[in-house]
Amino acid sequence: MHVSGNHINNSKPTLLSFHADWCGTCQTMLPIFTCFKKELQEDLLYLEIDTDTNPLIAASFHIRSVPSLLLFKNGEVFWQYAGLITFKELINQIKKYL
Repeated sequence: MHVSGNHINNSKPTLLSFHADWCGTCQTMLPIFTCFKKELQEDLLYLEIDTDTNPLIAASFHIRSVPSLLLFKNGEVFWQYAGLITFKELINQIKKYL
């Protein structure tokens, strides 16, 4: 996985989702993210990043816990969150920046 400047400097919002296979909370979030991607697939770019296989990417964004979310638009972080979040709350938070 390579996160380029084209991903995060885009005028279309980009959500980076950091996770790990061993993370129970991350596993709980899988169905939430599946629904989320279907709901907003036209409105934003969604990238999943496994912190175990991509530790340098996680470190470059100062990710200390999983799951963690970072929403970028035009190269700027507009929103970030770590931990469990409901589908409704995730949609509500992201729609503020679309």
